[in-house]
Amino acid sequence: MRPSRKLTITGLALLVALLAASSATRARVDQLRAGASLEEILYLSSPKVVKRVSLGYDGLAADIYWTRAVQYFGGKHHTGATQYRLLAPLLEITTYLDPHLTVAYEFGANFLSPAPPNGAGMPDRAVRLVEHGIENNPDDWKLYYELGFIYYWELHDYKQAAEAFERGSQRPGAHPFLKVLAAKMAQNAGEIETARMLWITTFESSHDQQVRENAAAHLRALQVDQDVTDLENALQQYRQKTGRAAESLRDLIVAGLLRELPVDPTGRPYRLTADGRIEVREPDDLPFINKGTPLGYQQPLAPVLKP
Repeated sequence: MRPSRKLTITGLALLVALLAASSATRARVDQLRAGASLEEILYLSSPKVVKRVSLGYDGLAADIYWTRAVQYFGGKHHTGATQYRLLAPLLEITTYLDPHLTVAYEFGANFLSPAPPNGAGMPDRAVRLVEHGIENNPDDWKLYYELGFIYYWELHDYKQAAEAFERGSQRPGAHPFLKVLAAKMAQNAGEIETARMLWITTFESSHDQQVRENAAAHLRALQVDQDVTDLENALQQYRQKTGRAAESLRDLIVAGLLRELPVDPTGRPYRLTADGRIEVREPDDLPFINKGTPLGYQQPLAPVLKP
């Protein structure tokens, strides 16, 4: 047999074996849908072992693990889970196999950082994940932004956030807001305006529709929080000025404390309750708001980002 023919047969045999192994692997992972245990879902827990058995198909294996990470998070999120024990390992394996799969760092950090049920409540693991991304993609300014966002929003570490934004601002093509954000961290880091700038940056820098919708929802929520704070201050001024509590928001207009009845970002007027609280009329239409909700109200789960 000629060497070239022998090589061809050997290659075909190897391809058949790889296809069979791939089918078996996917069948194994699909046990997730059948209620397999957490340990069974993560059928190989070591990134190095996965890399060895992938036989050079690291990119394909990374895509499989990334897909499973999203499915795992989505399934847990849908049921309102409070624990996501396999999420960090799945993401770490994904990015070990393909360290340039930046979507896994960006969305993965969004899965890891927030407190349950909207996330795994693991901001420290999210920091490690994004730092790994920066190490392998040092010119991607969005990863520095993601890192600064975690430090600011989840860890309230404004010094580290400022450093991350400053590092990112020096990358090629970085969004101009990063310089401003770095400066703001050193000043009034807890202000609503700073948070608004963060979400504006997210909205303007992303081409993903779901990310943009998520950012827009947060911007609307920040507007509600600011409006309610302003109205509460106006109610307090009214009491000091008249010696009595306002019976309606129109009283504030008569007293010269408001020019017109304020409306929320959906166009609905705010409501003054009998006990003197400011509420929005349809809180379900305004996810992420911290103020203006009825007593005992619980926000519905935030939507899951898809790969």
